[in-house]
Amino acid sequence: MANLQTAMDSAFWDQPISSPRTLEGSANSIPGEPFPLDAARASRALRIQQLSFLGLGFPLGIIPSYAPASPSPSQKELELGSFALESLLLRPSTSNWWLGLVGQFRPKKLISDIKREFSAAEDLELSVFTSAAKHVLDKSLYSVGLCSQLSIGPSTSLLWSTERHGHKKGKRSNHDITLEAAWPQLFIDHKAQYWDVPESVSLNVASLASDSGLRYRFGIQKNGGQPESANAIDGEPPAALMPGLCAKAAFSYEQRKDMWRNKETKEDLIIKTDKGSFWRPAYDVCLREPHAAISTIIGGTCVAWFGGKESSMAGESQDGRIAVNTKKRSPLSADLFGSICCTVQHGKFRRIFADLTRVDARLDISSVSGLAKSILNTFSRNSASSADNLVFSPRLNFILQQQVLGPIVFRVDSKYLLDAASGKDGSHMEDVIYSLSYSLRLLRSGKVVAWYSPKRKEGMIELRLFEF
Repeated sequence: MANLQTAMDSAFWDQPISSPRTLEGSANSIPGEPFPLDAARASRALRIQQLSFLGLGFPLGIIPSYAPASPSPSQKELELGSFALESLLLRPSTSNWWLGLVGQFRPKKLISDIKREFSAAEDLELSVFTSAAKHVLDKSLYSVGLCSQLSIGPSTSLLWSTERHGHKKGKRSNHDITLEAAWPQLFIDHKAQYWDVPESVSLNVASLASDSGLRYRFGIQKNGGQPESANAIDGEPPAALMPGLCAKAAFSYEQRKDMWRNKETKEDLIIKTDKGSFWRPAYDVCLREPHAAISTIIGGTCVAWFGGKESSMAGESQDGRIAVNTKKRSPLSADLFGSICCTVQHGKFRRIFADLTRVDARLDISSVSGLAKSILNTFSRNSASSADNLVFSPRLNFILQQQVLGPIVFRVDSKYLLDAASGKDGSHMEDVIYSLSYSLRLLRSGKVVAWYSPKRKEGMIELRLFEF
């Protein structure tokens, strides 16, 4: 079943989205925006734990990742070295504590710098080779990350991490029990634009999953400093990232109904042959039963902002004038959200070939009030709010999974914007992610996933656990 908890998690600040732009391997989504694709959700395993495991299967323990070259307001040139190599350099540990050191190298920038050095030289003298060799010591080629976790109880741990990028100013760090703090924190919006918030501190409390389907969550969030775009020169930051203190509460009710399901039997697990009986579990325990099901989730949120009601940003236009944009934010707001999902799976994902085909279709409404306003604006022909209408419009998500061979599965996650009132360009495919996964039976529901996002022009390799 497609992850319905995305509906509630997206309303808060700690919805991690997989991203190769940080050594932590994730960036946070922005609350109040359309729900992200399921394939974009970051792995439950920490990135440093993923590197420790993935390094066993890659030559020299080096794992590749890819991110596009991007402009920065403080840089006149595009960043080079979008292709990066990561490795776990050090991991000492005890019974309740471990420390990890991650290193990253960007070979594309090194090759470009050396090529530029030789192109500018008139004669191939020794000094040219010496200058080219010095580029290896350029700190902008390297990034390092340090992460440590201390277990202070059976269900409580303290996580601390920091990373330093040679091609960027500043560093990132965070602590996580029920409290999370970052200086700065990287966010990503539904347009695939990244925003750096200088200071972000949050405290969230969430209920555990229950048989009744009821869940609740509440927390506080404090932003400090003006958000800065990480990959776009122009554009206004979302209002949810502007400075201020936010208190938020949410609840949801989820129900699921199986239309039909073939339960796993002993005959499925034990295969009898002429050579004896063999145990044959599914490649993934979450994909072991063919079924058709429908599920729904409805919920509501209440948000209160203290301070920062109006935030202004100054920017220089093309004619040299300074333009000031003022954003107003409601001090108190409440809203409803909901999702409905239908899943059909064929195959038990046990045999080598043609034993898994699965389709998930989910309709998301992230803001009922926003959807109602967009409908009213459509009838009143208010074109000034067309951009907001697109943000609050329903989204239809499709997930197609097809077994290729054995534990290898090809997956496509796509998201469609439903807004026929905006004309021909109103309803269209908004995002798509392609991925190839290799399921690991020993982890019961673990797999190595290589994904690529054409919209973000990013890709990376991750270890994901119990994704469904």
